[in-house]
Amino acid sequence: MKNVALVLSIACAICVSAARAQEPGGSHADGGPVHVQMHNVMYHFTDHVAVHLINVGGNLVPTSASGIPVFDDKNSFKLQITAAEMTMDPQSLANVLNTHVFGAKDAPLKDISITIDKDRLKVKGKLHQKGDIGFETEGQLSATADGKIRLHAEKIRALHLPVKGMMDLFGLDIADLIKNGKVRGVQVEKDDLILDPGEILPAPKISGKITDIHLEGNNIVQIFGEPTKYPWIKVAAQNYMAYRGNRLQFGKLLMTDTDLVLIDPVPKDPSTSTWTVTKTSSWQVTARPHHLSG
Repeated sequence: MKNVALVLSIACAICVSAARAQEPGGSHADGGPVHVQMHNVMYHFTDHVAVHLINVGGNLVPTSASGIPVFDDKNSFKLQITAAEMTMDPQSLANVLNTHVFGAKDAPLKDISITIDKDRLKVKGKLHQKGDIGFETEGQLSATADGKIRLHAEKIRALHLPVKGMMDLFGLDIADLIKNGKVRGVQVEKDDLILDPGEILPAPKISGKITDIHLEGNNIVQIFGEPTKYPWIKVAAQNYMAYRGNRLQFGKLLMTDTDLVLIDPVPKDPSTSTWTVTKTSSWQVTARPHHLSG
């Protein structure tokens, strides 16, 4: 979201005086979470890791000493998800594993690639600590009881190595690195690889319980909580991000009792959006970022 604040800095500069004029004199909300609701937004954690947020409901929870989520600082808050549906393509997941999870020089896995074939997730790569020999696994995804991602390996192959399961393939190597704090968000249980989305993704950190995960076409679909039972707020837009309540810093604008909506007036492609920024009906400014980025 850092780039969002930068590309909308002109809008913030224009709006700051109008917004402050509406604030009650001497009234400031206590530091705390800001409610967030998003629909049909392509969020870029990095240039190579993108997630399509179909629906997201939850809170921005401040992590900084100020107690205020700051758009310019993606480490100043975490996204606490109550209910959501989002998708990620296999290439983005492979990029997460290569750069964020197994990016260290002594990581046991290298050059990971991921594809989807007939409702199966195929993972290929190299076993770095075994002379960079190639390996390949194929299996199904499911949600664990505590809301993480389970990849159950049905087929495991490695060149010139007898392999009985995930633990036999690279479990001990990963277990040692987890103990040393060099690999986070990954565990191995017999023939299963367990991924914690709250740990493997770059900042801003997310938290929430995955209740379902499955494959649709070339996408990995993740369901958090119970979206069908969540009290969604009605917003008259197709692509939007809405923030309400408490304090939120957006560029130079510090809002109390936040009421901010970012709307895409041309919603054909959320990855190349034109966003309109509104705060209630008192002011409206248009800005044109090339995409929504982290």
